[in-house]
Amino acid sequence: MIPPTLLNLNLLQAIATLIKLAAKKLFRFILIILKFSDVVPVRFNLWLMLFTSCWVVYMLRVNMSLNLIAMVPQPARNISSRSQCNTDNEVLNESLRHVDIPEIREAPRQIGGGSFNWSKDQQATILGSYFWCYPITSLVGGMAAERWGPRYVVLVTSLASAVLTIISPAAARLDYIALVIVRFFLGCAGGFIYPALHVLVARWAPPAEKGKFVSAMMGGTLGTVVTWSLTGPLLEKFGWASAFYVPAGLTFIWCGFWWYLVADTPSEHPRISVAERKYIIDALGDKIKKSKGMPPFKSICTSLPFLAMIVLHFGNLWGLYFIMTVGPKFVSSVLGFELAAAGIISALPYLARLFLATIFGAVGDCILSRKLMSTTLIRKFFCLFSHIIPGVLLVLLVYTGCNTALSVTMITMSMGFNGAATLTNLQNHQDLAPNYAGTLYGIANFIGSTAGFFTPMITAYFTRTGDNFEQWRPVFFVGASVYIVSAIFFILFGTGNTQDWNISSKDQDGGKEEKVKDDDQNDMNDTSRQNYIKDLKENPTSITTRT
Repeated sequence: MIPPTLLNLNLLQAIATLIKLAAKKLFRFILIILKFSDVVPVRFNLWLMLFTSCWVVYMLRVNMSLNLIAMVPQPARNISSRSQCNTDNEVLNESLRHVDIPEIREAPRQIGGGSFNWSKDQQATILGSYFWCYPITSLVGGMAAERWGPRYVVLVTSLASAVLTIISPAAARLDYIALVIVRFFLGCAGGFIYPALHVLVARWAPPAEKGKFVSAMMGGTLGTVVTWSLTGPLLEKFGWASAFYVPAGLTFIWCGFWWYLVADTPSEHPRISVAERKYIIDALGDKIKKSKGMPPFKSICTSLPFLAMIVLHFGNLWGLYFIMTVGPKFVSSVLGFELAAAGIISALPYLARLFLATIFGAVGDCILSRKLMSTTLIRKFFCLFSHIIPGVLLVLLVYTGCNTALSVTMITMSMGFNGAATLTNLQNHQDLAPNYAGTLYGIANFIGSTAGFFTPMITAYFTRTGDNFEQWRPVFFVGASVYIVSAIFFILFGTGNTQDWNISSKDQDGGKEEKVKDDDQNDMNDTSRQNYIKDLKENPTSITTRT
C-alpha cells in the first residue's frame, strides 16, 4: 500500500509538471502572436488593442453583477404582475435597480453556496459604488493622457484594476464595506480609460480611417456578452472567487501585449515601418502637437460647436440608457415577456449595435477618402441614423400592440442604428480639437452620464398609476424627443472643422518663432553667399594646373 504522504507528493509533482507544460505552451503561443504582430501593419495591432481594451474594461466592470448571484443566497421570488397583453402570464418583474451601461440581462443558472447575507440595499451599494467616482475620473482622464501619454495611463489603470479585482474576494470575506471601497477605486481606475483611448485615436488614426478606429471602442459590447456567457460555468465549476481571479489574470496578460504593441505616437513606435509612419504623419498634418500644457478651457466652454457636440452626446447616451432600462421593462410589464430570460435574444440589441457600428465606420471612411462628402456633412447626415431613426423607432415601439416579436425587433433596430454614433458624437470631438480629444470626450461623457439618472425617474413618474399603453406612451415620447432634438441642434450648430483653439497660442508663437529663425538663417546664408561671390570678383583666385 502506498503511504498517503508519498501519494500527496506524487500528486503535487504531477500538478507541477502540468503547470510547467501549460506555461511552456502559453509562452510559445505568445511568441507566435508577437512575431505575427511584427508582420501586420501597426495600425491593425492598434485597432485590435483598442477593441480588446474596451473588452477588458467591461469584463472587470460587469462580472460583479453575476458574481453577486453566487455570493449571496438567492431566495425564489415569484412576483406576479398582470400585463395588459396577457393576464394569464406570470412575469418575474424584478425591477432594474442598477444598470452597468451596455450589459446583457442574461442571468446564469442558479449557483448554490452563497455565503454572504447581504441585503438588497447592500448589494445595490456594491454595484453602484463603481460609478461614484467614474464620471470624475472620466472628466480628468483625457487631460492625464494628453499630459503623460495614453499608453501609460491605460497600462497603469488596467494593472490597478486587475489588482483590485484580485483582492475583491478577500475584501468580500472581510466585510461588504471593504468590497464597496474596492469597487469604488475600480471605478476610479476605469474612468480614465475611454478618454485615454480617444487621445490615442487622435494621435494614430488618419482621417480616412478614423471611423474604423472609433468603432473599435464598441469592443465593450462583445466583452459584456462573452463575460456573461463564460462567468456562469466558472461559478458552477470553481466557485465565485474564480470569477474574479480569471478576469484579473487575463487582464495581466493583456497588459503585457498592450505594453509591447502600443506607443503614444507613430514616431515613438519601435517597430513601425518607415512607409507606415510617413503615411500616418502626413495624413494627420500639423493638427497634432504633443503639448503638455493645460487645455484652453475658456475657448472650449464658449465654443458653440463644442456645445452642439455635448448636446448630441447627451442625446446619444440618453437613448442608450433609455433603451437598456425602459425597453426591457416595457416588454416585461406591458407585454408580459421577460427579455432577460430569453437567452440570446437579450444580446441581440447589443450585437446589432456592434455589427452596424463597424459597418457605418467603414462606410464613413470610404465616403471621406473618396471625398464624396465633407467631414461636416458626414457628421450631420449620419445623425439621421444614429439619433433620428432610433428616436422614431422608440415612438413606433409603443404602437406595436401586443406583438412581442415586433417589439423586440424595434428595440434591436433602434440599438443597431445607433451604431452610426461612431460617425457622429463619438468622433466629432476628434474633428474639433485633435490635441484635446480626450479632454473634450471626458467633459461630454461627464455631462452625458447624467442621463442615466433621469430616465428611471421619468419612467417612474409616468407609470406610477399603472402599466398599460396609455401610461407608457409619454415615456417613449420624451425619450424619442431628446434623441431627435439633440440631433437637430447639432445639425444647426455643429461642425466637423478643426477649431482655432486646437493649437494653443504658445504653440502658435513657438511656430512663428521657428519660422522667423528659419527665415533669419536663410537670410544669413544668402548674405554669406553674396559676400563670397563678391570676394571672388574682387580677388580672383589663380588656379595653376600641373602639366
